[in-house]
Amino acid sequence: MRSKALFLFLVLSTLSVKAQSLKLEEIMKGDAFIGSQPEKHYWSVDGQKVYFEWNPKNEPGTSVYYWKKGMKAPELASQKEATLSQLTYVPNPDKSTFYYLDGGALYSYDAKSTKRSKLFQQSSGISNLQVGVEKGIVFFEQGANIFQLNTKEGSVIQLTNFTKGKAKDKTKEEETFLNKQQKELFQFVRDQDTKKKWEEAKNKLVKSDFPKAVYSDKADFINLSVNPKGNFVAFSLYEAPEVKADIMATFITADGYNKSSDIRTKVSTANFFKTKLGIYNKEKDTTNYVDFSKLTRIKDNPKYYELYPDLNKKEAVERAVYANPVIFSKDGKYAVADIRAQDNKDRWIISLNLEDGTFTEIEQQHDDAWIGGPGIPAYSFTPEVLGFLADNQTIYFQSEATGYSHLYTYNLASGKKEQLTSGKWEVRDLTISNDRKTFYLTTNTTHPGNKEFYKLAASGGKLEPILVKDGAHEVKISPDEKTLLVRCSYKNKPWELYVADNRVNTTLVQITFSQTEAFKKYNWRTPEVITFKAEDKANVNARIYTPESKVKNGAAVIFVHGAGYLQNAHNYWSSYLREYMFHNLLTDLGYTVLDIDYRASEGYGRDHRTGIYRFMGEKTFLIRLTVRKYWLKNTELTQTGLEFMAVLMADLSR
Repeated sequence: MRSKALFLFLVLSTLSVKAQSLKLEEIMKGDAFIGSQPEKHYWSVDGQKVYFEWNPKNEPGTSVYYWKKGMKAPELASQKEATLSQLTYVPNPDKSTFYYLDGGALYSYDAKSTKRSKLFQQSSGISNLQVGVEKGIVFFEQGANIFQLNTKEGSVIQLTNFTKGKAKDKTKEEETFLNKQQKELFQFVRDQDTKKKWEEAKNKLVKSDFPKAVYSDKADFINLSVNPKGNFVAFSLYEAPEVKADIMATFITADGYNKSSDIRTKVSTANFFKTKLGIYNKEKDTTNYVDFSKLTRIKDNPKYYELYPDLNKKEAVERAVYANPVIFSKDGKYAVADIRAQDNKDRWIISLNLEDGTFTEIEQQHDDAWIGGPGIPAYSFTPEVLGFLADNQTIYFQSEATGYSHLYTYNLASGKKEQLTSGKWEVRDLTISNDRKTFYLTTNTTHPGNKEFYKLAASGGKLEPILVKDGAHEVKISPDEKTLLVRCSYKNKPWELYVADNRVNTTLVQITFSQTEAFKKYNWRTPEVITFKAEDKANVNARIYTPESKVKNGAAVIFVHGAGYLQNAHNYWSSYLREYMFHNLLTDLGYTVLDIDYRASEGYGRDHRTGIYRFMGEKTFLIRLTVRKYWLKNTELTQTGLEFMAVLMADLSR
């Protein structure tokens, strides 16, 4: 062990001696050496400008910059402009007016005149802005209740009366001996009692139009969603579990005193929470709660129970679920909800009957490991791809039914389900057009390590390639859908921003130039992405950095990225930027470097995504054995080199 440690020390100590063109000190500076890359890019509400966060002057943090057609270079946005640009704008049906929230107040933005007007503000802020099917109708949430603002009339109406706690008991006062005697002795008392009952009877004949209280006991009202017609409000009751938070100590503090803070709780079934999905009917002033007991497999125990005698004997009970916010069609006719089991084994998409709270199950997805993948909710409180097409009766969603996350549609009227994409690749991101008749898809169709951009008719058909070169394309479409704002990178080229026409096989025009002169001086490698078979015959991808023969020293280094669901053996700029540069430095010194996407990395489909389920670490170790055999057989690496590689692997495993 001492000899291996000494060998490792001697190798690492040569880095500062041998590497003349790359310095470890420069590598560790990160973006200060590379150049600040643009991020969080988006369009202005009118589509005339693009905005993004950037730090070209190497300041303590990023600022918002803008660019528009005709400018030679991006410019720094004023703080006011930056703040307004980052707000979420919700259009009315014809997109003539946009509504937005700023500082808890409601504003409108007129698309033609560009005039901004404050519509509503109180000391208690508002949130959850939604727009009605009727022009000028806006819904918002305040104090866990839904309100309707009619911008034409200037009226504000409270639609719900959601109240935390229990209803007060209306117990009838018990008549005492003294009460009874007073009535017997005094006509005045009898007359008062008669008048009181008469007035109560009259008041019952006049029904108040203010909504009756809906009580939640200990639970909170969450996920409020209003039908575009304003006649139904869906909500969930959420009762947080009473669990102990873990504690993390902080030793480096501003005042010099150690501190501790609560962090997330440990993963456990004790974290399951109580929840109910409710539908409030405004016209009838009634509330129905959805009964999930009829969901397929709702009482199935997880498959791993079979491995434990005590669990295998456990009686099956209805599992805890969570409902993401209800989604309504634009015309208000249909409503769907995405439900997932809190044990992560199942997902359901249901169509709701708003009148009585019953449902029709239209999609059920099960995974013995865990439900997940691109476009599919992997956790509670994380809604993913689900929405309505232009006909307001067809929904779209993603599923790993084929082993890869693909796009599907389901017509609620006919019950017809269609698969729109297929193949051994994934739909990694999705945007729907303004008219909801076209999809824009980010996929890895040509290579697992790419992010390509395609156009697809909502009715299905052939993918139309827009940006398909090797690398990554993170695309934002302009409001008029004529222009693309693209954040693009390649293996050895950091992220930059480009614009392009929205057409097949378009051409990118670069608008940011972020790299420093020091970074550009080095000839950064484009590592080959190879595929090899692991011990269990599964395909594994890796980046390989091969030194020139004149410096090759017969030794190897292996790197395994430390994140969970992440990809690194891809064709674009690595989020492990320092490691990428360090790999270049090692290759300069004669080492062969292998950067592996271990099991559970993203981009390779369901089996790879869940490959470590109940085998945490084991399959990664099998990959290392495969690499050792591969290199001994197919390369000029020495046994000593492999021993050095093993030392680094052991160190990375700790």
